[in-house]
Amino acid sequence: MLNLCAVHKSRGVGSQRYSLVIPALALRAGEQVAIVGPSGCGKSTLLDLLALVLAPDQVGQFEFHQQDIGGLWRADQQSALAALRSRHLGYVLQTGGLLGFLDVRGNIALPRQLLGLEDDGSVARLAEQLGISDQMGKPPAALSVGQRQRVSCARALAHAPQLVLADEPTASLDPLNAERVMQALLDRAREQRAACVIATHDEPLARASGLPVRRISCRRDADGGVTATLGEAC
Repeated sequence: MLNLCAVHKSRGVGSQRYSLVIPALALRAGEQVAIVGPSGCGKSTLLDLLALVLAPDQVGQFEFHQQDIGGLWRADQQSALAALRSRHLGYVLQTGGLLGFLDVRGNIALPRQLLGLEDDGSVARLAEQLGISDQMGKPPAALSVGQRQRVSCARALAHAPQLVLADEPTASLDPLNAERVMQALLDRAREQRAACVIATHDEPLARASGLPVRRISCRRDADGGVTATLGEAC
């Protein structure tokens, strides 16, 4: 379903350079993995590459949903990339990313509406499963941080994507709510057989949630720049 090999992305030059190297990353439908590492190591860069919003600099192989993503970037096929993003990807942003002018129901339903999908009950069902069904008419500003993250999780899953990405989804939560949100997201993704990539600095939580862990390690190079490399599962 997702297959990357020898994918590189760099920003800046000289001592200000940061490079991310992905030797290999492959996910089958329903497979889940955690990407761990300290702040600034490149977890968000990796997710943005997988979300098809950041173009790689070098690609040995980058396939998603039977599409040659490297080829689409090289040919500047923005419409094709946008279609893949909207239909097959769900993204839980670190800050939630909810729209303040929509209520909870409208935020969750948004990806379905943009795709022209009918209401099949999945919005209400996800809200119930994530424990926010009593918040549907409220604006995001009226919710707690934990509730907003649950809404963001529901929105990412509402259109039944093939791949769900989550960038530090529990970073702002206390340990109890962090465990609840993480498990709720993983359970719902598993029900939908969506592959799931969770970027987090909380390795103990990732392991307690049953996720295989891939670490990003960094080294300082001769030019003063930094190279970060995605390691094997451990």
